[in-house]
Amino acid sequence: MLKIGILLGDDIGPEVVPECVKVMKAAAAKAGLDVHWQDFPIGRRGHEMHGHTMPQETVDGLKGFDGWIMGPIGHGSYPRNDPTWIMPPMRKKFDQFASIKPVKSYENIRSIHKNVDIVFVREVTEGMQSSDTIVAGNGEFRPNDEISVGMRVVTRKGANRVAREAFEIARTRKMKLVTSVHKEPVYRLVCGMFAEECRKVAKEYPDCKFNEVLVDGFAMKVVMNPHQFDVVVTTNQFGDILTDEGAGLVGGLGLAPGLCVGADNAMAQATHGSAPDIAGKNIANPYAMIMSGQMLFEWLGRKRNDPKAAKAAQLIDQAVDKVIAEAKHLTGDLGGKASTTQMGDAIAAAV
Repeated sequence: MLKIGILLGDDIGPEVVPECVKVMKAAAAKAGLDVHWQDFPIGRRGHEMHGHTMPQETVDGLKGFDGWIMGPIGHGSYPRNDPTWIMPPMRKKFDQFASIKPVKSYENIRSIHKNVDIVFVREVTEGMQSSDTIVAGNGEFRPNDEISVGMRVVTRKGANRVAREAFEIARTRKMKLVTSVHKEPVYRLVCGMFAEECRKVAKEYPDCKFNEVLVDGFAMKVVMNPHQFDVVVTTNQFGDILTDEGAGLVGGLGLAPGLCVGADNAMAQATHGSAPDIAGKNIANPYAMIMSGQMLFEWLGRKRNDPKAAKAAQLIDQAVDKVIAEAKHLTGDLGGKASTTQMGDAIAAAV
């Protein structure tokens, strides 16, 4: 039995997460997959119940779970200078080192290119983002009013494991190509170490192809010809930027699902924000959240060698393709008139 947590989040979270769970439950039932589902408070609800946006009760409760679905967090409106109101550092707490973000275009949804299908694998425990790299203190400092300094961290362990995750994903795809994106000629030590580990891991996957592209060149090439890329692995800050560029290729953040993975568990969390301006209106696009759940089943199928989880993921993927192709139950941002619930119902029914 798989154990999956449900964390609604803020603003549109309580609207899109239930649609994700609805679709996942339909797929699990059809695939014969046994899942234990359990709710955990996070964000504002966590603060109301336990006095903190990331309650220790939730952290303790999730230990031993295979994964969880987490809605967007509305931290932009949280009170400042109060340590109980934070952006919950879930991936850091559970050492989820890779953020997997697929970019996929659909024939009847407006996009810059058609037939785009790229998976970005971003390292998320190191790099420039100080909150991810520092246990105590801060990765930035200002010795005087004229100078500011930022620190970038790359480790062999961090680079090796994210590269390995990228190759494992590539093995499941048609092109079986991994592209390492870095800037080694300039950052010879930090990008150099990342590149070295990617090359080492590539030798362990003779069934996959491997190439390297400098980050500035990649930013141009992915706009001009995204079809040359399959699985892209990169460092934290580069990945933070490039994944948004990728989402822009296919229609925006409403079409940007995501999965943060560790050694033993994973968190389904879509890329988009909490959208407080449309919260409570039942018009939010549930696609990204639903496909994040699909990714969780797919990852668990691969990591747990569970064909039923893999089948459930396949069922969701096919159902989403069908609903988008029919274009009868799409939300307004996708050119339709359906509500959040109606689109979720249609996908669950298509499963």
